[in-house]
Amino acid sequence: MMSYTLLVVFLLSVVFHTPTLSENLSLKPPEHDLFSGSLYATCRMRPNTQLASGMPRVYGHVLFKQTGPDEELQVKFKLHGLPASNSQSRAIHIHQYGDLSEGCTSTGGHYNPEGANHPLHPGDFGNFIAHNGKIRQSVDSKATLYGGLSVLGRAVVIHEKEDDMGQGGDAGSLLHGNAGGRLACCVIGISSSKVWNKSHL
Repeated sequence: MMSYTLLVVFLLSVVFHTPTLSENLSLKPPEHDLFSGSLYATCRMRPNTQLASGMPRVYGHVLFKQTGPDEELQVKFKLHGLPASNSQSRAIHIHQYGDLSEGCTSTGGHYNPEGANHPLHPGDFGNFIAHNGKIRQSVDSKATLYGGLSVLGRAVVIHEKEDDMGQGGDAGSLLHGNAGGRLACCVIGISSSKVWNKSHL
């Protein structure tokens, strides 16, 4: 009877086991082996369908590369359509949902799987200044393409204003940095290495 009880307890622990963070990150899609241990993703930026008249219409791509579950995520921004005469700093973030059914509004709030205050969300990329209407920049990010915390299928949003980096002194600052309206967005999808390798900033 004791051995039967132990067997039942063991089986239940397997069925209801909650993966740890390290176990989540170790889950690897088949593309990991296909591209020599790296994962690639892309996000095709398009203007918010709910955009007010007269606002900048931003197009372009956001590209991702990660060489392993324990490595930093490399991100390239290739965006255009911002005013050439305006040096306004713009915030870019990863948002929770890859849902564009109501334009960028339906992407939800910042992707924040660990309940942290802004700007400590994994997809808080910071502020970017366009030159001649274009953003051409690369950053390293704490977000990941691997495991249960993967940002695949989530959205990237470029905002109207500058991110106050959590220093605004109000509740909104700790949620979203008071970065204003959503100019453009896209959904992150897994890709081959081709787009990344052809991309030059």
